Amino acid sequence: MLKRTLTLLIAALMAAAGASAWSQVKEIPWGTSAVGSSGHKALVVLAEVLNREMKNYRVTVQPTPGAIVTVKGYATGQFEGYYGADIAFYELANDISRFKGFKASIKRQPVQSFWTFTLEVGTAIHSRDRGKFKKWSDLSGKPVFTGPLPWDVRAHLERAYGALGLKHQYRQVDLSTAGSLLQSGGIEGFIIYTSGEATTAPWITEASLATDWAALNPSADELAKLKNAGFAVTAVKPDVFKKDVHNPNVILLPFYYGFHVGLEVPENDMYRMLTVIEKNVAELVKADPSFAQIARNMPEFQRRGVMSSVDFVPIHPGLAKYMREKGVWDAKWDARIAMK
Repeated sequence: MLKRTLTLLIAALMAAAGASAWSQVKEIPWGTSAVGSSGHKALVVLAEVLNREMKNYRVTVQPTPGAIVTVKGYATGQFEGYYGADIAFYELANDISRFKGFKASIKRQPVQSFWTFTLEVGTAIHSRDRGKFKKWSDLSGKPVFTGPLPWDVRAHLERAYGALGLKHQYRQVDLSTAGSLLQSGGIEGFIIYTSGEATTAPWITEASLATDWAALNPSADELAKLKNAGFAVTAVKPDVFKKDVHNPNVILLPFYYGFHVGLEVPENDMYRMLTVIEKNVAELVKADPSFAQIARNMPEFQRRGVMSSVDFVPIHPGLAKYMREKGVWDAKWDARIAMK
């Protein structure tokens, strides 16, 4: 009888210990962009590594109509992780564009905690129209799909068009039909973009099967205007798109993107998350070339990401700790470290 009682007691204690350990696992519903986007693909890969290496956290990938939805979702308590870009943080801080009037709804302040890659945006036309369209401004008045309304890549490209005075007819289309609509003439251009200058979004790859698009580069005059307006410019090799883009180089406009969490993830855990990512970066790149930029120099990439948004959102103390250790922290950012 005593032996049976002891056995039951031990079993109960083990069950309680197991339940306690289980309850200590913190769920991170992490918002990202739609299935078929670069952000969704990258977070699926990242979540697999984090769930394996950080047993006290469980990341679940939550696709949404666009990254901006995840930033708003974090600020209102819907998500614990979000997919945030410098352009979104700029709009949030200035209460403009897609964030106009949103400040009253904020329950907690988004912060920057892990910069992942740049996205580089540009424009495609049908290959048959290469004689018709020689520069971006030639698309003025034409129907163009610049991306789904909530997407940051659309916001960045639209800002660039605005800087050039390009007034196109925006067409909202389903991602799966972009290629066929370009083929049929329903639209005369659509957005193209790369992730980390190394890969493109699945939906663009699918569009390439439905139509023969060509990369349309800005003219020299347009590039000068864009640079004067503060846009960064990069040239990407065509083989990133794995098709003939009818141009030896594709001129794109990069901006910074990251998978961020807030102060609900403590400083030491955020620091550990960054070291886990750095340790496993080769695996991440193998699964998704988007991570190639942090593979080359993750500390330097964090520095550049922080510079892009330091005036817009605070910096997670775990990221600050990591950057100090790596020698890429600037003391003038001390006042921008987030505090509860």
